[in-house]
Amino acid sequence: MGGREKSRSRYARTPTEYAVHLMIEGGHREEVRFSTIQEFQKWYSGELVPKSSSDDFISVPIKNIQGEYMVIRPSRVIAIRVEPIFSSSVDRF
Repeated sequence: MGGREKSRSRYARTPTEYAVHLMIEGGHREEVRFSTIQEFQKWYSGELVPKSSSDDFISVPIKNIQGEYMVIRPSRVIAIRVEPIFSSSVDRF
């Protein structure tokens, strides 16, 4: 093989948003959308991690849904999956 590495595309895809899947004790699952990975990281490190062993409720940001909110007990979150969403893979209509 010729010592050449595969070059990466110069047109790297950028996610339009991130779907965060919260797996909650008892088998419940919730999906929350964040505009940027930094927005998720800010909520995760600023709200969820500091209270990870707490049974007190914390707010989970829900975007684009007027009048709706969600609260969870941080100690009941057993897993989190972060999925990048690309505009080409989401039906926007």
